[in-house]
Amino acid sequence: MSDVEWIPVRIGHGALDEPTRIVLERRPVTVAAGLETAIVAADSLMRSGGSVTTLWSALATLAAHDLQCARAAEPHLDAVTILREAGPAAHPAAALGRTWGVFAAEGASPRLSAGQNAHGWTLSGVKPWCSLANTLSAALVTAWVGDSRRLFAVDLRQLGVVANAEGWHARGLVDIPSGPVRFTDVPAIPVGETGWYVERPGFSWGGIGVAACWYGGAVAIARTLREWARHGSPTTMVDVHLGAMDEVLTASRIALTDAMATIDSGELINPGLLAKRVRGIVARGAEEVIWRAGHAMGPGPLATDAPHAQRVADLQLYIRQHHAERDQESLGRTVRDLGEPPW
Repeated sequence: MSDVEWIPVRIGHGALDEPTRIVLERRPVTVAAGLETAIVAADSLMRSGGSVTTLWSALATLAAHDLQCARAAEPHLDAVTILREAGPAAHPAAALGRTWGVFAAEGASPRLSAGQNAHGWTLSGVKPWCSLANTLSAALVTAWVGDSRRLFAVDLRQLGVVANAEGWHARGLVDIPSGPVRFTDVPAIPVGETGWYVERPGFSWGGIGVAACWYGGAVAIARTLREWARHGSPTTMVDVHLGAMDEVLTASRIALTDAMATIDSGELINPGLLAKRVRGIVARGAEEVIWRAGHAMGPGPLATDAPHAQRVADLQLYIRQHHAERDQESLGRTVRDLGEPPW
């Protein structure tokens, strides 16, 4: 009942974009296959010079089938996009790896620091939340240079890179261990100037790409409830929950579609504000979909339907990349300080 068919999850309007076609044709069912699909989709994007927004429907479609595949693919696609934005100066960095991650989270000390010696830049310290560090060949990693952060490309197969996945006890995203990595005098290649990574508009677009994955994961859960209602005994309350799901998923899709149009217009003034809004709308919608699925179907599917139970566990963990009230507070502060009301 909950085996989601390979139906595209459309965010924008019009014909299917090439990355989505690639996802539908390859149909990856493992994390490794998801990464390989991401490589092919990224290669297609680079050849066509297409907009990064064309990837969002592909990520949502992949997430609707297997959120772990999407969780592995999204950082690779983000990394390839970042290297493209960095321009020709990033070509030596791009040559480091075939499969990429982006490690940009911050945690408690000892923080990851970058320094220079006679041979170039090196990284030393600990970086938290490094997904698939034992699997990927390279990563884009933020490190501190004094009081500012700078982005570096690192070959993860070097001596001095020690990934620790032993503390990963999650019941969701079980195949995406995201433990800390210790770097000890590891050679690295700078990508962009100090501060460039977070100051560029693409930083916000990457965050919306993650929200596209959340949306796809929520769509899969809603499709499960719809099939459950169609092949079971329809009740008024189930229809109420299904209708509410349609409302929040439509709001999420409209937010994503509007973001696509805004980005492609080139007229965006405040990329951070757009990203905060879209991520908040999609995260809240995903949480409501999870809640309503449980209320509509009860404990049965969570206990006996393995694909559905895995999707719920995966999405619950994945959307915690949204920091809930902390992100709302940040959005509220931005809205408060705007020169004119945004509504």
